[in-house]
Amino acid sequence: MFLRSLATAACCTLLAAASFAPLNAQMGDMKMDKPGDKSMPSPPATAEVTLNGKSVTIHYNSPRLKGRTIGGDIVPYGEVWRTGANPATTLITATNLKIGTLDVPAGTYTLFTLPSAKQWIFIISKKTGEWGIPYPEGNDLGRTPMTSKPASSPQENMSISFENTSGSSSELHVKWGTTDQFVTVKAQ
Repeated sequence: MFLRSLATAACCTLLAAASFAPLNAQMGDMKMDKPGDKSMPSPPATAEVTLNGKSVTIHYNSPRLKGRTIGGDIVPYGEVWRTGANPATTLITATNLKIGTLDVPAGTYTLFTLPSAKQWIFIISKKTGEWGIPYPEGNDLGRTPMTSKPASSPQENMSISFENTSGSSSELHVKWGTTDQFVTVKAQ
């Protein structure tokens, strides 16, 4: 009886290891740091705003430039970017929103951007829970153009923030290096 239990346990262990092998191969050398770990090269961050008494929250990880240039070494122009690092950047809204030209029902979404030298495009995906790459094509709620303005000073750490908030309206800013891209956000 003991040998049968031991054999069953060994089989279960082998099956579990085989089940995780494709996932490990897919993720390669990706470091799976714990949220809040101070040693993470791209630590977790949050942007929050209250519009008409309702919460709007964005969870993201903040990468560093480390001497790289946007549009060249990092965040290549013409390629969809997860707008952060590590896990996908997540928008959670307790109210219906108008983000740029998009109507966004209350719920949870994943955020991406399509950077270019002239204009960035803000992308809201209905697919949630992914690592952030690859971009889940065919799942867009929609896309809207962003507005660019000169950064007040170069910024080493990428940030997402809500600024110029008044009542039911705010601006969602993505800042990094000398880039400051933003889109209007209004509670409906």
